[in-house]
Amino acid sequence: MDITFLLNGETVTARTAPTVTLLDWLRTDRGLCGTKEGCNEGDCGACTVMVTDDRGAQSLNACILFMGQLAGKAVRTVEGIAGPEGLHPVQQAMVDHHGSQCGFCTPGFVVSMATAHLNGRVDHDDQLAGNLCRCTGYAPIVRAAQAAAEAPVPKHMRDVAPGGGTPLAPRDADALAAWYLDHPDGTLIAGATDVGLWVTKQFRDLGDVAFLHACADLQEVSVTEDTMHFGAGVTMTRVLEAVAGEYPSYAAMIRRYGSVQVRNAATIGGNIANGSPIGDNPPALIALGAVLHLRRGDVVRDLALEDFFLAYGKQDRQPGEFVTGVTIPRGRAAHRVYKLSKRFDQDISAVCGGFDVTVTGGVVQAARIAFGGMAGVPKRAGAVEAALVGQPWTDETVMAALPAFAQDFEPLGDMRASAAYRLAAAQNMLRRYHADLSGGDVDVRRVSA
Repeated sequence: MDITFLLNGETVTARTAPTVTLLDWLRTDRGLCGTKEGCNEGDCGACTVMVTDDRGAQSLNACILFMGQLAGKAVRTVEGIAGPEGLHPVQQAMVDHHGSQCGFCTPGFVVSMATAHLNGRVDHDDQLAGNLCRCTGYAPIVRAAQAAAEAPVPKHMRDVAPGGGTPLAPRDADALAAWYLDHPDGTLIAGATDVGLWVTKQFRDLGDVAFLHACADLQEVSVTEDTMHFGAGVTMTRVLEAVAGEYPSYAAMIRRYGSVQVRNAATIGGNIANGSPIGDNPPALIALGAVLHLRRGDVVRDLALEDFFLAYGKQDRQPGEFVTGVTIPRGRAAHRVYKLSKRFDQDISAVCGGFDVTVTGGVVQAARIAFGGMAGVPKRAGAVEAALVGQPWTDETVMAALPAFAQDFEPLGDMRASAAYRLAAAQNMLRRYHADLSGGDVDVRRVSA
């Protein structure tokens, strides 16, 4: 397949299979070896590139970015960061502040920093959380980012994507529905943050594929007085931006959801559709009472999100049926999400809990509590909810409800946490939620410090 895009300011046409990763193509076909292979699963950021399309410039992990996702876009690698006038400001700052140690991670850091610099981002700890420095020397790198922040953006960094597409990228949900009916065993590729690992780690042949990045109607965010609707193709970066004002706790969890590179690629629909029992979105959305929207051909249906997850690896989705979006209510001021992981940034949750308890006149009127990491699917804590409803919203009620967790969950033990630890963590999250709504300080970083 011929895939045409802009590479470091030059129009190129790659003749390659659509599921070859950009990392492999850059290194083997173009000899651009500044983009490094570290983890090959989107965790370390050594392969970071800048990709520009009609939504602007974003940093992405080239190791799980397929060539079929790049048609009509602009790509800039570390080799294209310096310009005719010399080093990019972030490169010069890395030199001046001794930000390069062994140097293996440096190209990825430079591209992340240059992308953040282009976009005017100065939240450096967040922007660089997806770049692993194996020499543990983050302080000089952050100082370099700070030093370069006020420098003007070099003209050559403002790429304009040429546009155009590929036959494997349906233009809208109608075209996708028709294709999926004809290819019910095909693979739908949105952000590829999960599917990419099927190729790089499992060496799977994906067979027939459809890339969803061109389905504009699946990338819409619509807000009414009562609801927020996210198309399945909305990235987690855009979800974070949309919910930050309405649900700051949910937004804070998303900020720890992967890295900037991952959030720029991962979609809300993909995270739901893969059915992971440790996905961070479903607990938060289930607690909100989210409604999932699906389509098969011309038939559309809605269902409560918690009903989508049937068993481990099994969802309520028919062959040829796909997720089109999810709708959540607005105005749920008591909604909270708590994520527990070994690392604060960019780590898979051991337990993630979503809470939304309605209290009127000091008495619990309704409760929606959901967890990831506690069962084979994201699951509501029905017995715990029942133990709270009708009772006064007091610490005594919360403590009395804690044994009900053992009725709801029989968690597994694994490398992230033992079963006993998960059960205790879920119980403590309910106690934290009560303290949170009562005005207590529950910021884990501040409290632990």
